[in-house]
Amino acid sequence: MTTTGIRRANSEPGWLRYLLLTLALGFLFFFLALPLLAVFVEALAAGWPAYRDALSDPEARSAIGLTLLVALCVLPGNILFGIAAAWAIAKFDFRGKSLLITLIDLPFAVSPVVVGLVFLLIFGAQGIFGPWLAAHEIKIVFALPAIIIVTMFITFPFVARELIPLMQAQGKDEEEAAISLGASGWQMFRRVTLPNIKWGLLYGVILANARAMGEFGAVSVVSGHIRGETNTLPLHVEILYNEYNAVGAFAAASVLALLALVTLAAKSIVEWRIRRETQMLATSLTPERP
Repeated sequence: MTTTGIRRANSEPGWLRYLLLTLALGFLFFFLALPLLAVFVEALAAGWPAYRDALSDPEARSAIGLTLLVALCVLPGNILFGIAAAWAIAKFDFRGKSLLITLIDLPFAVSPVVVGLVFLLIFGAQGIFGPWLAAHEIKIVFALPAIIIVTMFITFPFVARELIPLMQAQGKDEEEAAISLGASGWQMFRRVTLPNIKWGLLYGVILANARAMGEFGAVSVVSGHIRGETNTLPLHVEILYNEYNAVGAFAAASVLALLALVTLAAKSIVEWRIRRETQMLATSLTPERP
C-alpha cells in the first residue's frame, strides 16, 4: 500500500471531524462559558453600584482576604513536600516507595467532607487532642489553623504529582555528573535540578492554588461558619445564597470566577512554555541528515 493510501486509511472522514469538533465546542459552551457568563450577568443584574457594595461589604472583604491568606499559607508547604516527595520517589529506590505513592494519592480518593470530619475528631473539643488544646488555650478547630490544615491536606498531592513523572523521565545522570564535578547538594539542586523542573513545579503550584481557593467541603466542616472570621469565599457565597441575597452571592462568585480565569490563563501559558521547551529540546537532539 502506498503512503497516500495508508494516510487515507488512517484518517477519519471530514464530517466526523466536524461533528466531534462541534460536540466539543458545544460541551465547552454549555458547561463552561455559559455558566461563567451567567455568574457575571447575575452579579451585575442590579447594576454596578449594587455589585460594588456587595464586594465592599466587610464580610465579603474578610472572606476574600481569608481565602487569599489560606492559599498563601499552604503553597510553601505544598512546594517543599512536592519537591521532597518527587525527589525521593524519582531518584531513589527504598522500602515503602509504593506505599508513599499511594498515600500521596489519598486526598484524591477521600471526600473533602470526610477529611474535615477526621480533623474535627482529632482537634475538636471531644477529639483526641481536644482536652489538651483546651487546657492550654490553643484553638485549632473553628479558627484559621484548622482551615489551613485541611486545605494543606487536600492540596498537597498536586505539586508532587506533576514533578514525579517529570523527574523520572529526566533521570539522574545530570545530578550525578554535577556531584562528580564537585558540586555540593545545594549547588546541584539550584543549578541542575531546579532549572529542569521549574515549569512542572509552577504548573503544580497553579493547580494547588486553584484548589486551595475553591475548597469548600473540608473547610465547611472545620471553619464553624463564623461571619467575618472563618468564612472563606466559597462559604460566603453559600451563606448569601441561602439568605436569598442573589446579588451578593453572585458578586462573590464572580470573584472566584475571575480567579479561575486567571488560573486558567496562567496554566495555559505554562503549558505553552513546556511544549515549546520540549520541542526545542527534541529539535536539538535530532541528528541532522547529510
